[in-house]
Amino acid sequence: MADLRSNFVGISSPNPFWLASAPPTDKAYNVIRAFEAGWGGVVWKTLGEDPPVVNVHGPRYSTLLSPDRRVLGLNNIELITDRPLALNLQEIRQVKRDWPDRALVVSLMVPCNEQSWKNILPMVEDTGADGVELNFGCPHGMSERGMGAAVGQVPEYIEMVTAWCKHYSKLPVIVKLTPNITDVRHPARAAKKGGADAVSLINTINSVMGVDLDTLTMTPSTGGKGSHGGYCGPAVKPIALNMVAEIARDPATAGLPISGIGGVTTWRDAAEFMALGASNVQVCTAAMVYGFRIVQEMISGLNSYLDERGLPDLSGLQGKAVPTVSDWRFLNLNHVSKAVIDQDTCIQCGRCHVVCEDTSHQAITFEKDGKRHFEVKDEECVGCNLCVSICPVPGAISMRDLAPGEVDARTGRPVPTEHRDWRTHPNNPMREASAGA
Repeated sequence: MADLRSNFVGISSPNPFWLASAPPTDKAYNVIRAFEAGWGGVVWKTLGEDPPVVNVHGPRYSTLLSPDRRVLGLNNIELITDRPLALNLQEIRQVKRDWPDRALVVSLMVPCNEQSWKNILPMVEDTGADGVELNFGCPHGMSERGMGAAVGQVPEYIEMVTAWCKHYSKLPVIVKLTPNITDVRHPARAAKKGGADAVSLINTINSVMGVDLDTLTMTPSTGGKGSHGGYCGPAVKPIALNMVAEIARDPATAGLPISGIGGVTTWRDAAEFMALGASNVQVCTAAMVYGFRIVQEMISGLNSYLDERGLPDLSGLQGKAVPTVSDWRFLNLNHVSKAVIDQDTCIQCGRCHVVCEDTSHQAITFEKDGKRHFEVKDEECVGCNLCVSICPVPGAISMRDLAPGEVDARTGRPVPTEHRDWRTHPNNPMREASAGA
């Protein structure tokens, strides 16, 4: 079997699956159960200064559900740990002693002043923990107090605090980034400039889950009022993948290790994060929905995938998809694809025809010889992939790439082979202006 052992900034773990800093890692009881289930590591729920924060004693979580009640997204307004700092440190010390082969990283969030960081770092280092993760991402509650995302949105603060932590601690420093920012590359560059050993991302996204239309009150609410929270789960995965890839392909952060977070539910999700530049992944929502034993499927699935591809370890996967991520302007506008309907598997539901007729390019027929029949009209198809995306039968509609020289039925011209810059492409109405840009 493939070797899933991970070494992330010098922190060893038997596999790359860690639990993220969140409710599942709030105390020794949970962490021990996680290790017994097979998790390779945990990031202990964020510690702060004493006295501890006070959490709401009403709804903290709410979910976005699919029609069959699968959790697509989860929103929370829970703050950092509300347990005494001394108790957390005591439990961290004991758990690391009992489970020396597992990664145990401690998430930290204290006020943005040097003395606060100078005080807490030696306490954490004394527990034997493997590293610290600086929580610069929490978007609710703590950010209102000048911490969390309030720091993560200011690159200068990220660089400053990271430098303090590297100065006052010998532990590896991982900087957890917020997605609530215009360009995630800037905070990543600041973290690297401050001496960070790695970054982790994404933290949760600002969100309001809904409104109770009977009471006209936002939901969830506590005592008649609610607050925006942090959104996570499968629905945020595409956002997280993009941000991980942006950092992985940025020359200014080249070589900066990445811990991928955001909607990891299956081994496939984890493999995608790693292919786009992550060295390991952190999981929260999936564990909260399915329990800790979900990691066993992740481990066996990733093992099988690597074996099938003949890859002995994770290095053959990490970052391999990064070169395929491009700015739009470098895409080949001469490439042509057409949709193809497999008549043997088509169930004649007609969804492809409806959406193409109403919202796309009227490229799918409705009938043939007086009978219900759906077929792609090559001369009208622009290869948009909408029909593939909405078809309820996997594989019933697929995209076929036209070979160089093959006639494009839509234009009647052979498909050219050369790459053409979008700024000078004849289909670009702004080509003259963009060419001089």
